[in-house]
Amino acid sequence: MPRIVVLPHEALCPDGDVLDATPGETVCDVMLANGIDIEHACEKSCACTTCHIIVREGFQSLDEADELEEDMLDKAWGLEPDSRLSCQAVVGDTDLVVEVPRYTINMVSERH
Repeated sequence: MPRIVVLPHEALCPDGDVLDATPGETVCDVMLANGIDIEHACEKSCACTTCHIIVREGFQSLDEADELEEDMLDKAWGLEPDSRLSCQAVVGDTDLVVEVPRYTINMVSERH
């Protein structure tokens, strides 16, 4: 069973966490199921960038981002070469280490 190591994030997961995942699940769904309330303003439809993550380890195990995801990522705050939208990053058989950027460009967060 692959694991997702979530690096510490001040608001979402101050101590970091290690999550068990099932191949075929998205990183976003695994995080939400484990109480890490990552933003997903478009309800995981690849229409925003609020679930942006940076995959620090295991990036090559993910399927390539499609054109729509790439276009959305171009708008993400803190974009890096190993950035993905967690709603589109499907877990395979490899462990992942992910970082949630400090900020999003979400102007209407339900949490504020």
